[in-house]
Formats: sequence, structure tokens, C-alpha cells
Amino acid sequence: MSFYVLIFPVFFLPYFEERFEARLPGILPEMSGRVLIHRYGPAVDSLIEELRRVGTAVVVLEQDERQARRLRDRGYDVVFGALDEQPRMLAGVERAQALITNADDHADATFIMMARERGYTGTILALAEEPLHRPPMEKIGATAVFTPSHVLGAALAARASSRISPKVEGLQLLGERVGIADFRVQASSPLAGQRLGTLRMRARYGVTVIGQWNGGRFAPAQGPETRIQAGAILVAAGAHANLARVERMATPLRRNGPIVVAGYGAVGRKVVEMLRDAGESIIVIDERSDAAVDVVGNILEQSTLEAAEVRKARAVVLALSNDSAGVFATAVVRDYAPEVRLIARVNLAPNVARLYQAGADVALSVGQVAGQILAHHLLGEDAVTVEQRLKLARVAPGTLVDGHPWQAGIREKTATAVVAVERGTEVLVEFNEAFKLRADDILFVCGTTTSLDKYMREYRAKPAEWPPTPPPPDPSS
Repeated sequence: MSFYVLIFPVFFLPYFEERFEARLPGILPEMSGRVLIHRYGPAVDSLIEELRRVGTAVVVLEQDERQARRLRDRGYDVVFGALDEQPRMLAGVERAQALITNADDHADATFIMMARERGYTGTILALAEEPLHRPPMEKIGATAVFTPSHVLGAALAARASSRISPKVEGLQLLGERVGIADFRVQASSPLAGQRLGTLRMRARYGVTVIGQWNGGRFAPAQGPETRIQAGAILVAAGAHANLARVERMATPLRRNGPIVVAGYGAVGRKVVEMLRDAGESIIVIDERSDAAVDVVGNILEQSTLEAAEVRKARAVVLALSNDSAGVFATAVVRDYAPEVRLIARVNLAPNVARLYQAGADVALSVGQVAGQILAHHLLGEDAVTVEQRLKLARVAPGTLVDGHPWQAGIREKTATAVVAVERGTEVLVEFNEAFKLRADDILFVCGTTTSLDKYMREYRAKPAEWPPTPPPPDPSS
């Protein structure tokens, strides 16, 4: 019985599994029209799904046997083996459509050199860990080298600080009298669940609703039927006094206080570096002691949250390397500090939805970032929108001359909003029903890049010229 219970499962069962389990292929299939990915990981997960969606065949070259079997069970074409031990496994690579390498930097360099030695002349895209390794990789044959973890860190930092990425590009054009504010709409707010046509925000409060962030996506306001979602972050433009009235009806997002960064790995370091370069006050949390770590502890523990003064923070960035820990940490921080803006890093794109369900305001995955970069180079398209920004354009009236800036149809047709009109030396943000646009007026139109392009075409508008700058006084006079 001891022999059966102890020896059989340890020695004989693995032998029979290996003997009778289907062997993984050790050489490449016919590669014409296929993309070869060297080593699977979160950074290429979104790209593989995008390539399969558009009908491009993918082959994954993997040296971890357990990972290779998991990928095969998911329906992927997998080749198993180590390049340094089986260099002949790359036979036929010269016919591949494109190559992507996602191993550590040393293995990436070996793969690039071996592919070029085999006569491959096409595109090789490499995902590197260290930015300093980009020039050497390009020198030995890589077409382009990217560092997605650093790009992800920069995107997270931009969402946490308006000094890095203003929430609306071109906001300085409006001057000091007009502003754009964003605030969370609590379920108990009188705004929650209401249609814009019912609220009549422009007529009652003198503000223009640009749109709302919900689940990390920006939805432009598209007319009176647009409904304000509970829990969304509303974006509105108007005079500061009018914006303050609307903020009292919702929950304003905190605009001062430090930014707390939890996790000081590769992504966390990039977040901290960018925020500090922008002059932000930072509190860093990590379980390991480091000169740059302010609070050593577990983000899941209340004592750590108290030591980092999370409730006083302007934003919390969760740059944790484990998705399960990130989901739970999001729920813990949201419960502890309900009003703090919460930005989370994710590895696998499918877990983004779980982060939003747990309470994150923004969730970005390394797969999203890498997928967008790689798909752009391979397919000529932006597969995933990592950062959808709002812009403020200063334009001539075009065909809107003699019309009202808030006339029906602008939102519905273009998903943009006219937030102000410059007339002479004045900037106007409130208009009565008799107001008519003149040919010499300048309109400030807010929207996404796509919606602004649509507005310019629809109303034949052109960017407004700036008034000439007076020459400096002649010192001799």
C-alpha cells in the first residue's frame, strides 16, 4: 500500500503521462502569412487576440512546457523548445509575415540575430525591459524596440496628474474666467440617472456638459437624451462660479494633496519618476524597503493606508504586479477612501473589467499598451485606445454664422460642444435665445480628436488665426 500510495504517483504516473500525452511540435509549421511570437506573456495577449480577430495566423515559440501546453489547450499553434539548444527549430522562419520577441532582453537579442542569420528580411518587433537596450537591439537587426512597461507607467502617471497630461488640451485658451471641471456623480446626487434634456444644465446653471468618464471610457454628451450615469465622472465647462454650483450637487474630485503610489516595481518606478519630474508630492508604498519608499507595508492593511494618509490623497495609483492582488487592493482602497481617484495597473486585459467592478476609476493593462503599439505597426491601426483625450479647439464660425452656439444638432451630429465664444476682447459663456454668431466671432469647441475632425467637416470650420502680437518697444525711442 505504501508503494502504491507514495511511489506510483511520484514516479510512474508522470512517466505514463509523458509517454502517452501528445508531444508538442519542435519545429515551425509552414510560416507563409503567419506571425511568429517568441515567448508568450501578458504584453502580447491582446495582440494575439487582435491578430486572430482579423484572420492573421499566429505561432507561439515557447520554451516553458507547462505554458506551451496551456496555450495549445487554448487553441494556439505552439512550438516548444529552447533556441540555444535547438537552433534548427527556426528553419522556415524566413517566410514568416512578421516576428515579435517578448522574452528577456538577452533572449530577445539571440532570437533577433538567429532570425536574421536564417535569412529573414521582414519586420522584427521587440519588447524590451530596459530602454537602454533599444539601440543595441536595433543595431543587431530589430526593426523597432518598445518598452511597454514604461509606456504603461507614463500613461498611469498622466491619468494621476494634470501637470503631465491636462484633462483638456488647450484649456489655457479660455483664459481665467472660464474653466473645465470634473466631478464624480454619486448615486444620491440629483444628477444621477437624469437626462440632459431634463436637467437643462446650460439654461439653469450656465454650464456645458462635455461628457462623462465611466468604466475608463469617455462618452461625449450627444444631445438631450444623454443620461448621466451614477458613479461616472462628469466633465463640464463654464464660469467658475457656475461650475461650483454644479459641484455642490455632486462630489468634487480632490484637487490637492499628495499622490500615493502603491508598488515600486518597473511600472511603479516609472510612475514615480514622471510624477516627481512634474513636481508632484508623492508617497510611495511597497512591501520592500528602499530609499525611494516612504511607507513599508502591505496596501491591504489599514495601518499601511493610515500611514500613507490615503484619505487625504488626491489620487492613488496601484502599480501592483499581480492582477489578483490588484483587484483586491482596489476593493480595499475604495472601501477605505470612497472619494479618492483610483488608478490601477493590470497585466491581462480581460482583468480590466474586474478592476472597474472593484471600484477603479481608471484601469490600464500592459497588454493594452503593447497591443496598441504592436497592432499599429503590424496592422496599421490603433487596436486599443489607451488614452482618449479631450481637446479644446479655437475655430471660426464657418456655416454657423447667424446661428446660436447651442443650437440643436451640433452635439447629435458631431459629439462636440461649443463652450465659449470670443467676441472682441470678451469671452462669453452664457447666451440668451436671441444671441446670434457673427462672422468675426471665435468659437471654442470641445471634444475628442475624432469628434473635432467631424465638427470641422460638418460646419466647414477652420482653425482661427491668432491676433498679431504687437512688436516689442524700440529701446532707442
